[in-house]
Amino acid sequence: MGAMTLVSNSEAAVKHAALPIGALRPQASGRPVATLTGVSKKYGAITALNGLDLSLHAGEIVALLGPNGAGKSTAVRLMLGLAGPTSGTVRIFGNDPREAASRTRVGAMLQVAKVTDTLRVREHIDLFRSYYPEPLALSEIVRIAQLQGIEARLFGELSGGQKQRLLFALALCGDPDLVFLDEPTVGMDIEARRGLWQQIRSLKDRGKTVLLTTHYLEEADALADRVIVINKGHVVSEGTPVEIKRMSGGKRIKCSTRLDDAFLLALEGVTTVERLGESVTVTTLDAESVVRKMLLADANLAALEISSPALEDAFLALTKA
Repeated sequence: MGAMTLVSNSEAAVKHAALPIGALRPQASGRPVATLTGVSKKYGAITALNGLDLSLHAGEIVALLGPNGAGKSTAVRLMLGLAGPTSGTVRIFGNDPREAASRTRVGAMLQVAKVTDTLRVREHIDLFRSYYPEPLALSEIVRIAQLQGIEARLFGELSGGQKQRLLFALALCGDPDLVFLDEPTVGMDIEARRGLWQQIRSLKDRGKTVLLTTHYLEEADALADRVIVINKGHVVSEGTPVEIKRMSGGKRIKCSTRLDDAFLLALEGVTTVERLGESVTVTTLDAESVVRKMLLADANLAALEISSPALEDAFLALTKA
């Protein structure tokens, strides 16, 4: 296998990467369900959040993405009222999230949750329902979380995926208007994961707001109306999944061609050219136009493939040091 080489059109790449964050923000209407305004949070000498501004609106699914240590968990803890900010303001439904009136409208599925192994599925749900003034019916919770047939099983006897579905069920017991889902499909097989995705979408259809944190970027791409990427305690980009993916530089054209790097980089919209043996990969903002020009210049061009950018590519580009 030949050595890999990478060259780029730096002017086009810089111009593309310099899109202002504000240009990607969708214009939400109505009063926000949750806001963090100029929020900073310090733990001793460690700054977890640094002037973070974030808002969530009714009827949307928002994916909060970032590398480990970016501040995602801290932001969620503040919105849940489990901690207070060092500076700035946190509001849930216009109130302090630590107030009881706010908490009864919020549900959370957290990876740090501890659930007793010796209680049965039905018992866990009944216990959590008792915490809320107007809970969902047990049968409805079981249906949404796909727990039919295992209501009498002990939590300790459940599979990893079944445990995740029960934790999802507990987050819904109070029929919340704002739901926090932290890695909701960890341990689930593909079928169960897709089933839970459908139930998450149904929350949006009912006007609920969902904040999703996940390391499965395919999950964020499939579910989110809006993606917020944070790094080092502040927002680095936000927009729809399509808008965020464009930040990675556009589509990729892979082929075998006799055209040299200088010719390819001179084509309008091309940002990078990468070679690996006889194969070349061109990243461009206008794949269709570039392909036409390449075919006109090289009638023997072969093994042509065009692929759209993945959310993972944009995530890595936005969060690299």
